[in-house]
Amino acid sequence: MSGGHRCKASGMTHVEWPAIKQRPCAPATPPVGREEPELGHTHTRAQSGRQAAMALLSCPRRHPSISHLIFFSVYLLFATILPILDGLALGGDGLYREILRDETVLRLKELGKISDGEGYLERTFLSPASIRATDVIISWMKDAGLTTWVDQMGNIHGRFESANSTKDALLIGSHMDTVIDAGMYDGSLGIICAISALKVLKVTGKLQRLTRPVEVIAFSDEEGVRFQTTFLGSAAVAGTLPESILQVSDKSGTTVQDVLKLNSFEATSASLGQVKYSPESVGSYVEVHIEQGPVLEALHYPLGVVKGIAGQTRLKVIVDGSQGHAGTVPMKLRRDPMVAAAELVLTLERLCKEPNKFLTYDEECGCFTEESLAGLVCTVGELLTWPSASNVIPGQVNFTVDIRAMDDKVRETIVTSFSRLVLQKCDDRLVDCAVEHKVCLNDRRSTSPWSLIREVFVRSPVLIGLGRSMFAACGGGDTMRRGADR
Repeated sequence: MSGGHRCKASGMTHVEWPAIKQRPCAPATPPVGREEPELGHTHTRAQSGRQAAMALLSCPRRHPSISHLIFFSVYLLFATILPILDGLALGGDGLYREILRDETVLRLKELGKISDGEGYLERTFLSPASIRATDVIISWMKDAGLTTWVDQMGNIHGRFESANSTKDALLIGSHMDTVIDAGMYDGSLGIICAISALKVLKVTGKLQRLTRPVEVIAFSDEEGVRFQTTFLGSAAVAGTLPESILQVSDKSGTTVQDVLKLNSFEATSASLGQVKYSPESVGSYVEVHIEQGPVLEALHYPLGVVKGIAGQTRLKVIVDGSQGHAGTVPMKLRRDPMVAAAELVLTLERLCKEPNKFLTYDEECGCFTEESLAGLVCTVGELLTWPSASNVIPGQVNFTVDIRAMDDKVRETIVTSFSRLVLQKCDDRLVDCAVEHKVCLNDRRSTSPWSLIREVFVRSPVLIGLGRSMFAACGGGDTMRRGADR
């Protein structure tokens, strides 16, 4: 979904971008050159729903309103549940705007006000605001007819299991934690959309006709703000969370184990093992998420579907030089780590903007192709100096590096190449450098989502004719942990 709110990591990369066309303000009709699908009489209600959705996009403004975008997102998620219902027939126009749009928007605003910060949104792992948000989300899940519980990592679960359902479940969800000064749609959208979709089934009496269990999960931690290690919640569900994570501490020295015990969790390796879902118990996982980049907004499209999720590596570069007085050390005698760090940042930018100038690829040898290099993004998001005074040449400079790519070999080669260039540049400037991998949980391999959401996106009679795009996602998400476990 497109949107202009703060993002934890932007970077949607080009894969298939249809041409942009301005829609006239007119009754909903198929775009020129695209045939109306043969739906038959059994799809008349869904067809009227598509026409209503098309009409929302035919107004003269440049972009649909945020409430319309949210509505499209919830309806898309709702459509993913249809294949596991036994002969669902929607009433009216099949849109249920009072739940799928109006109530969803109100709940997003309500959750967006639950914050640890004054005047901005901040809700980190098991913080006071997170505990308050837990109570609210549980009440919404119960309102949708779901059985609720909180697991040993603080993840919130809401599940419905009909009498004739199979063993493997459809999991839907996202994360409830936020970055500092976050947008209210990040994570929350995926949780509330899922609850809204299931609530429609409840009020229409269709929930009992589900042929598979459906479970909504609000993951306790995805951002990794508090402990600088991402995906605590979904990694526990996927069974990839190491026991050592309990001893990781935040800036105040409080460990993950301390925080869990403070909130009445057991905080043992055995309790973490209880959170894991076996692969056989999960049929598929779907996550609706706001776009954390400019692609859909630039295309004027309300929806997109992810073809794959980029792998990511996080590094810390340490540059040591000679600390000195700004007014008394001659320029030719300086070993300035700040200048060296600046050159390294520019080197990283050139490496990732024009990798073909640094790397060799040959189709015959099966090495890098232009397609494999597409979507590569690199970021320096944090830079610290010591002693950080205006009249002192720094003695040390540290900065972070975030490298993401859809092709794992490309990412790994970029990491190796940058590390080599760091040592080379530092030798040239007579400073000492080291490149460290940050906590291993942040080193993520790329994943390819299941086909269910793509099939719904392409075939849904309500969504046919709407502007839409398929792209790779370079922002992290809990889908990465579910995908890595399959």
